[in-house]
Amino acid sequence: MTAATMSHDTAELTRQDRCDRCGAQAFARATLPGAGGVLLFCGHHFRNHESALAEAGAQVHDERHRLQQEVRTPER
Repeated sequence: MTAATMSHDTAELTRQDRCDRCGAQAFARATLPGAGGVLLFCGHHFRNHESALAEAGAQVHDERHRLQQEVRTPER
């Protein structure tokens, strides 16, 4: 399956995906039931709204684990 054919709900978030609250890089996507609205969140704002989204029955694609990954620095 290519990125073009992947479901919007499972497609990996990229650096171009931005938090709808503050504009920072998004690491979580919530798809709301019914209307199918999609919200993007940075790690901070997702953490703030996570319980309300769960109560609303949102389907969540969470990539916050990427925030924990080691940043590789170039060898000199």
